[in-house]
Amino acid sequence: MTSQAPKTPWWNDRANRAILYQVAVVGLVVLAGWYLISNTLANLAARNIATGFDFLTREAGFAIGETPIDFDPADSYAKALLIGLLNTVIVAVLGVILSTLIGTIVGIARLSGNWLVARIATVYVEILRNIPVLLQLLFWYALITEALPEPGDAFQPLEGVFLSNRGLKYPTPDWGGLEWLVLAALILGIVLAFLLSRWARLRQAATGQTFPSLRLGLALILAWPLLIWLLIGAPTAFDAPMLDGFDFTGGHSVSPEFVALLTGLTLYTASFIAEIVRSGILAVAPGQTEAALALGLKRGQVLRLVVMPQALRVIIPPLTSQFLNLTKNSSLAVAIGYPDLVSVGNTTINQTGQAIEGVAILMAVYLIVSLAISAFMNWYDKKTALVSR
Repeated sequence: MTSQAPKTPWWNDRANRAILYQVAVVGLVVLAGWYLISNTLANLAARNIATGFDFLTREAGFAIGETPIDFDPADSYAKALLIGLLNTVIVAVLGVILSTLIGTIVGIARLSGNWLVARIATVYVEILRNIPVLLQLLFWYALITEALPEPGDAFQPLEGVFLSNRGLKYPTPDWGGLEWLVLAALILGIVLAFLLSRWARLRQAATGQTFPSLRLGLALILAWPLLIWLLIGAPTAFDAPMLDGFDFTGGHSVSPEFVALLTGLTLYTASFIAEIVRSGILAVAPGQTEAALALGLKRGQVLRLVVMPQALRVIIPPLTSQFLNLTKNSSLAVAIGYPDLVSVGNTTINQTGQAIEGVAILMAVYLIVSLAISAFMNWYDKKTALVSR
């Protein structure tokens, strides 16, 4: 008769202990959260400080210097925060595009066989990425506001265009409120040109036959806005800026704060992207370049068709981090007076006294934007990844 081994108590089983530990950790986190929230609410109540998000519907009562959409001080705090978010998104999108272009060019230039080009690119990278971005923003803002003349002595590079320490002023179409139709047609043309180019690449990969997608794409980009412009009566009126006292009125303006913020963030981020691009290109085996040159491809074709598609698989993950850094670094705009989300949020908090809710909104918005950028880049990374067979 064989004796059975004694049964292990459930609390000594490794799997059960793991579950027990996880439940205990979650319980401690919930308990700590409950303590912090209850203690905060009690302190706020003791000081007669209102809680909740009802303040978002109240009148803001302050003006915003730069608004992509119409805003009046009588509008709500919610709309004011929306203006700040739009300003942040505009800077982030333009910064991502420009820093990627500049960083790619500089990264390729660092590998150039031309000694002077490679050294200039190296100096650019080593200087800009080692100076704190806040100092760079302050430098560009001071340079723009101090080096450029007053509005009365503004530079006029083109008719109706003025450049001064108040920013860049330029004419805008005054077509009876139908300008957005032409802009929408331009965006539609760009989208159609992109789809046509993609279809042409797939067709060439499948059949080997080329298609004049570049010429037709340019035609689409130009034809749609021209057609809409003709349909709305071919208007030619423009609202041109004019000097009125100490500043210009009319037209549209790009503020020094916006230019300084965009320039600082773009050049700073581009210095990091340049190193990412350089390392990605160096990660591609030299034999790929040699084989492509042996087939008769030119250097530019080798880089565009052979090296960069393979380097992207190395470039994209760290590139995502730089896009996120640029978006979050835009919060430094408050240092130079640009009305981004943080700047508008600070004003809202100061006027309402509801710091917890205000900071929570800012954190939630930046979290959502960052997760959206990460999700898009992860999707693109999967599309460019090597498929195992």
